[in-house]
Amino acid sequence: MKALTTYIENHKNRFIDELVELLKIPSVSADSAYNQDVLNTAEFVKKSLEKAGCELVELCETPGYPIIYAEKIIDPNLPTVLVYGHYDVQPADPIELWTSPPFEPVIKKTEIHPEGAIFARGACDDKGQMYMHIKALEYMISTGNLPCNVKFMIEGEEEVGSESLSWFVPRNKEKLANDVILISDTGMIANDIPSITTGLRGLSYVEVEVTGPNRDLHSGLYGGAVANPINILTKIIASLHDENNHITVPGFYDNVVDLSKEERAEMAKAPFDIENYKKSIDIGDVYGEKGYSTNERNSIRPTLDVNGIWGGYMGEGAKTVIASKAYAKISMRLVPNQDWRDITKLFKNHFEGIAPKSVSVKVTPHHGGQGYVTPIDTIPYKAASNAYKTTFGKTPIPQRSGGSIPIVALFEQELKSKTILMGFGLDSDAIHSPDEHFGIWNYLKGIETIPHFYKNFTELSK
Repeated sequence: MKALTTYIENHKNRFIDELVELLKIPSVSADSAYNQDVLNTAEFVKKSLEKAGCELVELCETPGYPIIYAEKIIDPNLPTVLVYGHYDVQPADPIELWTSPPFEPVIKKTEIHPEGAIFARGACDDKGQMYMHIKALEYMISTGNLPCNVKFMIEGEEEVGSESLSWFVPRNKEKLANDVILISDTGMIANDIPSITTGLRGLSYVEVEVTGPNRDLHSGLYGGAVANPINILTKIIASLHDENNHITVPGFYDNVVDLSKEERAEMAKAPFDIENYKKSIDIGDVYGEKGYSTNERNSIRPTLDVNGIWGGYMGEGAKTVIASKAYAKISMRLVPNQDWRDITKLFKNHFEGIAPKSVSVKVTPHHGGQGYVTPIDTIPYKAASNAYKTTFGKTPIPQRSGGSIPIVALFEQELKSKTILMGFGLDSDAIHSPDEHFGIWNYLKGIETIPHFYKNFTELSK
């Protein structure tokens, strides 16, 4: 498609400028202070889909933030692709660690992105990758190269558990009917090593609260005689892993399926430099479950991590108190076959059961989702693989991801269709972290690759 590369070259400055404007809106779904900004972002996406050429574009109300639905139906007898993405972003904290303001996008050259990368919260996750699909659609419609039907469903609560999407999908099965779901909310190994994500981990996210005395106490008058909730909390947390970094919650591994030696050998073929990995995040050595490689630990094995811990006095100077309460937020990444609701229940029972009587414990589940594996012998996967091969000149490597997109399992359950994960980000793009960014090359390469998927999928489906 020479016309495609020419179109991108002619419009790339506009494509970049539009994404920059989208990234300026702080659509932080986790913080109610940004409610209007999230709504403004939904309106921006709606208008973008209208300009791209969709015949029907709706801002669908939900119990939470609206979902943008759009469609371009050219022939009911042709296949239908449903594109999913999200317009909300993670909080930008800690702000002070950003080298430029998180919602004032700037383009800077880096060693990995010599052509420049857009630095802003949401640049890669998921505004940049979601917007690639809108621009690819614009090309296909404006040049008469749309080979099949397309629908869009873009939500505003992915970063807080997609609760409204779980409400919306079962109520709109006919509207959302499709032959394949296409998502770009993942990454690839490197710009010269394309890959397609074929597996996602599930997630269970909880908050724990440990309560001791009815008020903060003087640590001199009460220290040593009263249980300190912070001490108790840290002891319990430390006990959640054994000396081999194996999770100690009873029943946690009951449904974990161990991959065969052959499957693990295939995974090991993916290029990986352990020294570069350590250097990239400035650590002296790797750490994790005994008996597994780094790539296996962060993709095919479940985990339990403390995401935040607090309690007592945290201001400047000293205050000698025994805190009344201590808190922690804990996430568990799960592999396929582990049901997140079952794991949440196991964790709650275990955590509460091992707490001493000197404190009370409360475990509050936040959200979760199931893991997912997509087969690589299907028409959608072959269509995606051939699309990457066309634009990258290499066959992509199938790769399991350590991340979670809980709604993928929901889609298969409710809509009975498979999902293809065509990600164009890199591990170094710092999603969820300060200085998140997305390479200009990756953004444009995504726009170039996506139309090939539509063409391949339509032809292979005949």
